[in-house]
This record gives sequence, C-alpha cells and structure tokens, in this order.
Amino acid sequence: MLQSEKRSLLRFLVIYLLSTFLLFSLASWIFYLFAKQNIIQQQEEMMKVESNHLLSEIRLLHQSNAPILYYPENKTMQSALYDIDKHYIFGTLPPTHLLYEKEEGDTLHYVVKMEPYYLGGAYLLVQKPIDKRAIDALEEQILFFMLGAGVLFLILGYFLGRLFVAPMRDAIEQMNQFIQDTTHELNTPISTILTNIEMLDTFGGEEQKSCELKRIEIASKTLSRIYDDLTYLNLNHHYHREVVRVDFSGLLQERMVYFSAMIEAKGLQVQRAIAPHIRHDMDRNDALRLVDNLLSNAIKYNKQKGLLRMTLTQEVLVIEDRGIGMKKEIIGQILQRFKRANSSEGGFGIGLHIVSQVCKNYGLTLAIDSEENRGTKVRVLWKK
Repeated sequence: MLQSEKRSLLRFLVIYLLSTFLLFSLASWIFYLFAKQNIIQQQEEMMKVESNHLLSEIRLLHQSNAPILYYPENKTMQSALYDIDKHYIFGTLPPTHLLYEKEEGDTLHYVVKMEPYYLGGAYLLVQKPIDKRAIDALEEQILFFMLGAGVLFLILGYFLGRLFVAPMRDAIEQMNQFIQDTTHELNTPISTILTNIEMLDTFGGEEQKSCELKRIEIASKTLSRIYDDLTYLNLNHHYHREVVRVDFSGLLQERMVYFSAMIEAKGLQVQRAIAPHIRHDMDRNDALRLVDNLLSNAIKYNKQKGLLRMTLTQEVLVIEDRGIGMKKEIIGQILQRFKRANSSEGGFGIGLHIVSQVCKNYGLTLAIDSEENRGTKVRVLWKK
C-alpha cells in the first residue's frame, strides 16, 4: 500500500471511529440513564411494599396492650415515626433526621401518611440505600458491549476504509500504467526516427534512403496519432463540433493511404467492399477519430501477414481482422478508458473508448464480436 493510501486510510479510520465512538457513547449513556432509572424505580416499588408491611406491624403494635413496646426493625431499611407537627417521635433513623429531607448520596426516601394515627405518629419515614449490584452489573455489561462494538467497528472501518481508498488506488495504478505506456509509446517512434536519420547520414543509397524514410513516416504518423488521440480524449467535451456531410467512402480510402506504410510493414492482406458515395452527418474530426482508431487497432492487433477486411454500406461500417482477438469476459469491459485486451501490443487502451464516445455523441450503435486467436469484428451501425 502506498504512503498516500495509508494516510488516507488512517484519516478515514480516525474520523470514522471518532464519530462512531461519540454517537455510540451518547446512545450508550442515554440507555444507561434510562436503565439505571428503571432499576431505581423497581427498588422504590419494592421499598413501598416493605413500607406497607412495616405499617401493618406498627398497627398491630398499637393495638396490643403490652407494657413495653419494641419498635419493629427491618434489616434492609431504616424508618421513623413523626407526629402531626412533623416532629420526630422514635425509630431506627437518628432523631436529627427531618421529615422530607432526603439524604445526600445513594439512598431511597419514602414518606407514608398514616390515617388513623398509630402510636401517636402521623407520618412514617422509610429510607434505604440503593442496591448498587444491579447498577454495577449494568455498567459492566455496557462496558463489555462497547469494547466488543469497538472491535467490531474497527474491523468494519478497516474494510470500509479499504473500499474507500480503492478508487484512489485504481486511479493511481491507471496513472502509473498510463505514464509507463506513454513513455513506451512515444519512445518507440522517436527512437525509430532518430535511428533512421542516423542511417540516412551513414548510408547514401537511394534504396536504403527510401526504406529509412518509410520507417520515419510510420514513426511520425504513430506520433501524430498518439497526439491526436490524447488531445481528443482531453478536449472531447470542450471543443466546437462543426457537423457537415462527410463522404465516408472517400475518407476510408484516404485513411487507407495514410496507414499504407503500416499495412505494408506488417504484410497484411487487405480486402475492401466500400460502396461509393456513402455520406453521413458528422464533424470531420470525429469521423477521423472513428475511422483511424478502428483501422489502427485492426492493424496493431492483427497477425503478421494477416487479413484486414473493410466493408462500408449506407447502414454499416465493418472493420474486421484476423488477429489475436479477445476473451469473452474482456469484450464487455473493452470500451472503458485505459482498458486493454492485450498489454504486449502497446497502446493506451483509449482507442475503442474514443470510438464509443463518438458513437454515443451521434447516436450510432457500436457492436464488437471477437474470439481469442481468431480475430475481431467491429461494426458501426448508423441510425435510420
């Protein structure tokens, strides 16, 4: 993984985990408060039940004629009686404890109004400490749950982060591949030109000069085509198109002359079935890109001394070769930018992408049939 990818992944994880932790912590805190309050309310209800039992014992004590009264005790809570003026009478709570004065801390406080009065008391105050065992268990469960969720979100965030940086990684790989392909594609014709110029200076024969000049011509046209394709790719949506009536019959013959040196260098057998005076409305530069890229691919990916067949009618343009062809799974992806069926033949993987863009701009139908090691047939159908 590149340093830029690692930085992007780390930033994503920090933002993702921090935001997730904050939201999850807020949700856990709200749940904790709600659950804690529910536990306290349950203990309060239990204390009210115990208060009623204590009140029953006080009533029985009041009704008894025993010479000595023993105030009933409860192991789980403390209590005290207060008179009608809210003055302390007696109980297990200290005398300094005032009615309705809640203890600071973790205690439950409950006052029962007694009617009629028993043992001179009008109010029964009950107080008990909160049982923290349930709350401690709740806190422990939430803590373990947050730790488990944190590990889960960390793993999930890592895989989401990998998905997040995947487009950047693909873009970087495409850019690196593009730079390598550009270097290779430009270096080959430039080296050919320089080498053959040196040979022209060294050897003076007319036949030798003709051969070297033809190689220079091929290299120069290759450079020109690369430049035109890259320019078209960059300016496709920005330059002004002037739609005119283009004579595709004449254009196809003209481009065959243009590519004749490359066809001869590969020893291709050319078959033509070009109907005369086939015209369609299109910008001439777009028409050139359409024809040039189809012919260039048919020549480049053809076999040595292979077949190049061209067919042109009013309805369809067909360019067919007997070259290396493509696998079936590649055909559906070959129109994507920088996608190549075979990396050994060079190129940028933009030729058919440009063809597809031209077809899309003019509402043409592009169909590709190919079989590995058998060849490729490309059809451009004009709309009726």
